[in-house]
Amino acid sequence: MIQRTLFGELEAHLAKPQATVITGMRRVGKTTALKFLLAKTVHVNKLYLDFEKIENRILFSQNSYQAIEAGLEALGLDLHQPAVLALDEIQLVPNSPSVIKYLYDTYAIKFILTGSSSYYLKNHFTESLAGRKRIFEMFPLGFDEFLQFRGFARSQFEHTAQQHFSEPIYQIFRQEYETFLRFGGFPEVVLAETANDKTAFLKDIINAYIELDIKLLSDFRVSNDLYKLCQLLASRTGSRLDVSKLSSISGINRNKLTEYMSLFEYTYFIHLIPSFTKNKDKEIAAQRKVYIADTGMLQILAQVSSGQVFENAVALQLLRLGEVAYYQKKSGQEIDFILNKDTAIEVKETPSYPDLKTLNYRSDDLELPHSRLVGRHFTNSDFQEWYWGGGIF
Repeated sequence: MIQRTLFGELEAHLAKPQATVITGMRRVGKTTALKFLLAKTVHVNKLYLDFEKIENRILFSQNSYQAIEAGLEALGLDLHQPAVLALDEIQLVPNSPSVIKYLYDTYAIKFILTGSSSYYLKNHFTESLAGRKRIFEMFPLGFDEFLQFRGFARSQFEHTAQQHFSEPIYQIFRQEYETFLRFGGFPEVVLAETANDKTAFLKDIINAYIELDIKLLSDFRVSNDLYKLCQLLASRTGSRLDVSKLSSISGINRNKLTEYMSLFEYTYFIHLIPSFTKNKDKEIAAQRKVYIADTGMLQILAQVSSGQVFENAVALQLLRLGEVAYYQKKSGQEIDFILNKDTAIEVKETPSYPDLKTLNYRSDDLELPHSRLVGRHFTNSDFQEWYWGGGIF
């Protein structure tokens, strides 16, 4: 099993009595992480239940806690001894938080839980499992994890992170990064052998997301509207989100569209990046920029420019490093990203010295101490004061 970056934190939390909760989009590797933790547990008194199986949902949906206890014991779990109970896709059982709370408070059970909705896990669990859980978010592979899935040892590339452009490193990993941009970071897509297989997996992931996650987590029934909206959002990646305009184009009622958008964000399909300002009121009022959770998924949903794909990939990479915003003046001058309120980042497929000069000027104007020009293609050996996109991890 190839270990994800998050696995170290998860394993460290395994010894804690609080529930270990893993959340993220469908098929990012949550079940693999859960099974990794099960394999690491010293208990033989452990049980794994997948809530995508109806019999397991029925067990946890019973009105009587005693009936649920009897069912768990029938499946081999000894509730009177320390135990580990792993529950997969808990958002599929609406009353699971209350059942978990009861079992947590009554028995010595270590819970390992996964779910696809941050809204469900963060909000429903806040009340019922306050102080009894820690939530870990899992995303598609970053480029560093992608390289490990492709057979590279971490020692081969970890020293390249956050460093100025290096032509030898670029030449070694350039093709891998281009593949990463084209097909994204869902583990099964990365491991698929052919381009056709990768594309088929991506289409299946999108369909499963709409038909299973969205429709089961809401009362939305119109799949065509949902798919159409996914396509519209994908075509606008890197753009500011104008809900009124989107409603007009899609034909979806503004209020319903707002509900869709919230659910897309809570289920990790989109990331919305706010504008950077030191005025909190203006920050709340400003439109946010939209990015899709995976560049492979992005390109299945819409025909977008290579620049949009690259910007989307950089946005996802930066979101792993901290707080991300964008900056734009009314005059149109902008900075693509501001990381952790102190680093201005401009994204250019083919970076040049004038790009860096402009970025530094705008960064100084905002009194930001750091700036980075991030590029994709190397064309000029005389200018290397930039950061290659493949080195941002």
